[in-house]
Formats: sequence, structure tokens, C-alpha cells
Amino acid sequence: MKHILLSCLLLLCGGYTLKAQENTKTANEVINTLKERITLQGYAQVGYTYDDQNGGSNTFDIKRVIFMASGQITDKWLCYFMYSFANTGKILEAYTEYKFLPEIKVRLGQFKTMYTFENPISPCYVELINCYAQSVNYLAGIDGSDPLYGSNSGRDLGLMVYGDLFDKLISYNLAVMNGQGINKKDLNNQKDIVGRLIFHPLKWLSAGGSFIKGKGHAVAVSAYNPEIGIGENYTRNRWSAGATITTTPVDIRTEYLAGKDGNVKSEGYYCTASVHVLPKLDVIASYDYLNKNKTAADKQTNYVAGLQYWFYPKCRVQAQYTYCDRHKGESSNLIQAQIQVRF
Repeated sequence: MKHILLSCLLLLCGGYTLKAQENTKTANEVINTLKERITLQGYAQVGYTYDDQNGGSNTFDIKRVIFMASGQITDKWLCYFMYSFANTGKILEAYTEYKFLPEIKVRLGQFKTMYTFENPISPCYVELINCYAQSVNYLAGIDGSDPLYGSNSGRDLGLMVYGDLFDKLISYNLAVMNGQGINKKDLNNQKDIVGRLIFHPLKWLSAGGSFIKGKGHAVAVSAYNPEIGIGENYTRNRWSAGATITTTPVDIRTEYLAGKDGNVKSEGYYCTASVHVLPKLDVIASYDYLNKNKTAADKQTNYVAGLQYWFYPKCRVQAQYTYCDRHKGESSNLIQAQIQVRF
């Protein structure tokens, strides 16, 4: 009897051992699958700013702390998530995307508005510490400099079709979007149409344009457009045309932008160059012009010069000086330093 009980116990333990091994194998397979299909990334930008406008100010600040996660559900189907921890935490992007063909991809959710060359570029790669040109910040609704649209990080909710044609000679984007910005429902039930068409005639040259045609819903009053009140709907159209040059010695990005909000027209222009003087060291120069109201001549030109050093892949130290030349009000000087780390 004892032998029978001992044999049963041994068989039972062996069964549990085999089951545990199978469970461990299954868990390892799941972990390996997740490693292959899920990518986690993040970056932070912190620095120092001195501004002599209005008596002067200086401060250390956190520009951005971003977390990103992408999941490859199938070979053709993916999802993406981006969250900002700096200042007030908020969801920046959340979308799913399916690739029907290399020429046709469909994206649904919250993502960058494909207006201008510059807005879709990540802050990790934009040369300026203030990130984008004045006109891009204003007309793409990035930093709240347009009070009517608010601060929306250049993003919106909608549906986009995009892809590359003719062996990547042409890139296109066409989207239907709320026009209300991030993390918000549409407040006027009228959608924006956003389009962008870029030609790549040479490996180092890209040229093209973009537009937004739609109706805005004012979230605040604007001194640049006082005829539009909070909660009013108004015509909000934009367009742009520009080019980029990418070579071993220098990168150049230049663009002209124009907008119309109600009856007020605005325009801007920028040209930013990054000269690669050493393998890890760049000299940065930028001319940046914006006129928020062409009738009132409410314009400002920024002249930027600086350096950036890439001490590790995607990690850099930046130092920049900006002279702000205002048509109305006194000119001012801005000195900035920033460090960027990314994983």
C-alpha cells in the first residue's frame, strides 16, 4: 500500500512539474511576443531661460517630459499612445492605424495635424529651443499664441489617409478633423479638411504645400481679432508652401504660411539652418517672421543663433540667443540653454 501511495505521489508531483514547465514556457512566449510587438520610448527636455522683456526674468524650467508606447497588433495594424507629464499631464496622441497598401494607410484617433513641414516634426529633432517658428506655433495652434484656437500642441482628432506614391516620389496626407484641438469634442459640428502634398524630386530635396479649410469655434477672445467672441464660429483657413534641403554639411528648412480667421489675415515666414561643423556639433541659425494681423501690422521678427552638441544618440545640449524685433513695443533679448535626454 505504501508503495502504491508513493508511486501516486511521484506521478502527481511529476504532473505538477510538467504543468509548471509548460506554464513557464507559455509565459516566456508571451513575454517574448510582447517584446517584439510593443515599443516603449520617452524623452525629457529641461533648461534655463533669461528674457529681458518687461523688466527681465530668468528661470529653470521643464519644457517636456514625454512617454510613448506603440503596439504592432499585426503586420498591418498598429496602435500608438503618447502622454505628456510636464506641467499639466495630458494625452497628446492616441490612435490606431491600418496599412491596406504601401500607398494607402488609414489613421483614426488623435495625432499631429499634417499642416506645414515643421509641425509634424518631433521636438526631439527641431533645432530651436522654443521648438517651432512663430508662424507655425500660431497658425497650427501649438502654444496658445492664437487665443481663439488655444494651446493644442499642433494636434487634433480625426481620420487621415496617407501614403507614398510612385516609388516615394510623392507623399500625401488627407484628413477630416474636428478642428477643436486635443482631448475635446467638436463644438460646432463642422469638420476641418487638412491636406498636404510633398514632392521628393531629389534625395536631398523636398518641396510642397499644405492647407487647412474649416470653421473654428473660439475658446477665448483675441486682441488680434477682436470681432470674434467666445463661443462664436468663424472661418479658419490656412495654407503653406516650403522646402527642405538635407545634405551632409547643412540642413535647411524654409516655409511661407498664411491664414485667415474671420476677416483678419495673417502671414509668416521662416528659414532655419543647421550647419554640421563637426560630427556631433551643429551651428544653428534662424530667421523667423510673423504678422498676426496684416491690417494692424502686428508683426515680430526673431533672429536666432546657437549651438547644439549631440553627446549621445538622440541626446543633446543646446545654447541659443534670440533677438526679438517687435513692430509694436520694445525689442528684447532671449538667452536659452537646454539638455535633452531620450531612450
